[in-house]
Amino acid sequence: MEYFLLAIGILLTGAFLALIVKEEYKLTVCSIFGFIALGTALFPASWVLFTGNALDYNLTLSPLFGAIPLLMDPLSAIFAAIISIMSFLGLIYANGYMKPYLKKGMNVSAHCFFLMLLIAAMLSVTVVQNGLFFLFVWEIMSLSSFFLVIFEGEKKEVLSAGIKYLIYMHFSVIFLIALVVLLTNQANSLSFADFAKVLAQNPHLANIAFILGFIGFGIKAGFVPFHNWLPDAHPAAPTHVSGIMSGVMIKTGIYGILRLVLMIGTPSKLVSFIVLAIAVVSALYGVLYAITQHDIKRLLAYHSIENIGIIGIGIAVGMLGLAYGNFVVAVLGFAGGLMHVLNHSIFKELLFFAAGSTYLKTHTRNIEKLGGLIKSMPYTALMFIIGSVAICGLPPFNGFISEFLIYAGMIQGIPAPGIELFLTLVISIAALGMVGTMAILCFTKASGIMFLGEPRSEEAAGVEKDSSFIMILPMSVLAALTLIIGIFPKPFVRTILTPVSQYILTKNNMENAQQIVDAVTNLTADISVYFVVFIAILAIVLILRKLMCRRYEEHATWGCGYDKPTSRMQYTASSYASPFISTLRPLFKRISHIKKPKEIFPKEAYYEQEIEDIEEAYIVKPIVKWDEKLLAKFERLQNGNIQQYILIGLIFLLAAIIGVIYIG
Repeated sequence: MEYFLLAIGILLTGAFLALIVKEEYKLTVCSIFGFIALGTALFPASWVLFTGNALDYNLTLSPLFGAIPLLMDPLSAIFAAIISIMSFLGLIYANGYMKPYLKKGMNVSAHCFFLMLLIAAMLSVTVVQNGLFFLFVWEIMSLSSFFLVIFEGEKKEVLSAGIKYLIYMHFSVIFLIALVVLLTNQANSLSFADFAKVLAQNPHLANIAFILGFIGFGIKAGFVPFHNWLPDAHPAAPTHVSGIMSGVMIKTGIYGILRLVLMIGTPSKLVSFIVLAIAVVSALYGVLYAITQHDIKRLLAYHSIENIGIIGIGIAVGMLGLAYGNFVVAVLGFAGGLMHVLNHSIFKELLFFAAGSTYLKTHTRNIEKLGGLIKSMPYTALMFIIGSVAICGLPPFNGFISEFLIYAGMIQGIPAPGIELFLTLVISIAALGMVGTMAILCFTKASGIMFLGEPRSEEAAGVEKDSSFIMILPMSVLAALTLIIGIFPKPFVRTILTPVSQYILTKNNMENAQQIVDAVTNLTADISVYFVVFIAILAIVLILRKLMCRRYEEHATWGCGYDKPTSRMQYTASSYASPFISTLRPLFKRISHIKKPKEIFPKEAYYEQEIEDIEEAYIVKPIVKWDEKLLAKFERLQNGNIQQYILIGLIFLLAAIIGVIYIG
């Protein structure tokens, strides 16, 4: 455990050093210290995952607070390992992505400091076992990520997104504070171990605690209806920050939910059904709105909501398995959910990095203005296409493996003792299948419009070469991981089973359930291998065809008179998705921008339509407007009169004292 604390110390040292070194060396310093620290953190995490034994430590910062218990069990270890690897790749990518900002003379000192602080806080969240200090490091994580989001705070939309993110994060912490206060009052302790004892003895308290925790952690994770910050914050942040936030940081919310389930032991059936319903809605909602987006980073942000929903489905299936005493279903559900935590962190970082690479070259995130980039940016295009196949859950890439485990868990639970479980699982299987179909539609749109065809704008046509090696390198590592996990899933699934085993009550149950998991992993491995063999055969056929056709001249296929195609003859992103979206009109709020022609041959006319999030339109905006009207009534209090400010403070203090005396 000392190595893990050393890693956090190294990260903080790198953060402070980044404030004082020259601008051109700041990101290099972060990368070096990040490599040393995250490698150090991987050592205890790997040991825990391979042995199944936990590491504990009592950290004494001050006699006033006493010893702070730290624990790295398998659940902590898997999240710490994911945070370490993905964050380091993000630091490497940042060296290339931030170069244009350095050339503009922008100060990146604070950015580097908060980036290192965010990584240190995320690692700390996974091991702290004291309620008060858990809230402390959780808040550091939220504040540091806020400052990263508003890096380009001079832009109004960036600052607005950052403030919105900060407000949502503080709604999150309100529920977590309520959770800690409730459990501390019942356990007379701030220790997670004492919390677990109280929750195991009181099912009613466990339900209340889980609801508070699920809302608090769910806001961070991005479950619907707590998702509204996510589509704004991710596009606003620099791309490496978007990748770390989407790939890693939102998973701390998943960690919190899983930790709470572990404390409770056996969740109630009602709570498990609620989690499954929210997860299914999140997955469908996220992918549905992703299809409507033309901003590539906003599209990827909605897909984060979708994939958090898929992870939530796996967790809910695991909870239902525990609630009904079906440990095979529990193992498959939790294994699929945790496996998707790993897989999503990989392919979502890959997609964000590829999108950022495209943005740096074209200076636009609007996919309607792109096209033809596969010719000038072949490596970036390949990386994005690989990430697209992986996120759609298609073999032989890693997204297929985790979704297959979740499907297997739901199918194993269908011979259920109650009709309610049977119907719920059947509907969930159908919903997850629909999510996969819509994901394919969305990413064929995104990758096709961005990289294929002819350039749709001067920005796309002006790209001459691909991004730098320092940006391609982390993308290549991530792309390789998607393929390695897809083809060789066994060792990864077996590693995931180590934290999953914590949820199984007895060793005998785990052994029985593991036999099913072994059969499933063998099947996934076989399917992946068969798919790779098919690709190899297809590649051989294409090579032979190329060799045989070398002596023949190639001519363009007759194009019905259109020998010189232009971008105006191509599909747009809107027209590609329109047939599907038009069937679901009631689920969207459409905003149209029209400039009608006023003459027979107009110089300018356009029709543009955007889709607004229905929660934003009908819930968030009305609340904000009502809040603005309410606060406007108190504007007179802000008049610059110090004496009046002091008087208001004294009145508030007196009211607080009276309230405390009355309650006491």
